Amino acid sequence: MLLKRYTGNLLLLILLFLLLAFFFLGDVFIPKAIDFSDYPMLHSVFVVFLGLFLESIPFLFLGAIASSFIQLFISEEIIQRMIPKRPLTAIFAAIAAALIIPVCECAIIPVVRRLIQKGVPVHAGVVLLVTAPILNVIVFGSTYYAFQNNPSILYGRIILCVLTAIIAGLFIHIFSTRDVVKEDKVELVQGHEHDSQSSKWTSFIDHTSQEFFMVGRYFIIGALFASVFQVFMDRSVMADIGQAPIKGTALMMGIAFVLSLCSSADAFVAASFSHSFLPGSILGFLVFGPMLDLKNVLIMMSCFKRGFVVTYVLLIFAVVFSLCLIAGGLISKGGF
Repeated sequence: MLLKRYTGNLLLLILLFLLLAFFFLGDVFIPKAIDFSDYPMLHSVFVVFLGLFLESIPFLFLGAIASSFIQLFISEEIIQRMIPKRPLTAIFAAIAAALIIPVCECAIIPVVRRLIQKGVPVHAGVVLLVTAPILNVIVFGSTYYAFQNNPSILYGRIILCVLTAIIAGLFIHIFSTRDVVKEDKVELVQGHEHDSQSSKWTSFIDHTSQEFFMVGRYFIIGALFASVFQVFMDRSVMADIGQAPIKGTALMMGIAFVLSLCSSADAFVAASFSHSFLPGSILGFLVFGPMLDLKNVLIMMSCFKRGFVVTYVLLIFAVVFSLCLIAGGLISKGGF
């Protein structure tokens, strides 16, 4: 057990060192160390993967820190006192909480898992999963700058996010059980009342490293698939069906799922499609992507039971797809 803990901490330190090296020296040494001149497509895959990796790993690390903090320093009694008893009130409380949790779609998953284990209702946790990646200042600002000439996309993204959260939260409250979290395989050094503060912080570091690597391995697999898709995707095919509301919305949601972009930067990618796709389809990309993409589904599979993940995926797809078609129709008639 001690060997596993110390190995995790060592790997964490090595990874942090590599991230710093990539940041300061990557553009100088990587092209020299790896020669992709004969394989331009492979070079493109590597560049896209590295971009996804460096963009998302800090947020995954923050999510692991938040999860560990909740596990070790916040008791069930505190959380239960903060949760409104009525289901609808709990949903709106979770939406309000999302406004002050500036984390991406990957980082929020271990946080929500830990909150559910601490006593947060499953439907409130689902609301956090849906809203936290979108309802924050960073995403609001990036969407505003990407669509300055089309504010209906900005307002539509926020409104559809809130509506999806309410619908999904109510559905999960009615039809889902509380037993949705996988058995925690992260080995913790359980503290006792007489434990020193330093031993608790040692446990915090141990848990953070193990949580980070448990989630990170699934992220890397998803990011690799997303990189390959981005490089080999044929944009001419998309342009042919971009003006069809149903096909265009489904296609843009599928693209958002596979590209697995961070919600703080996806608005600029969506803007590049705005001349080929209808507003409803663009909203499908901007709303569905932060809620569900390839890498965070793999992360969810590591944190939640398979039946819950399947239900969540189908539910979010159906709700977002329907709302985007309605929003697209309203925008075409001058709504929003």
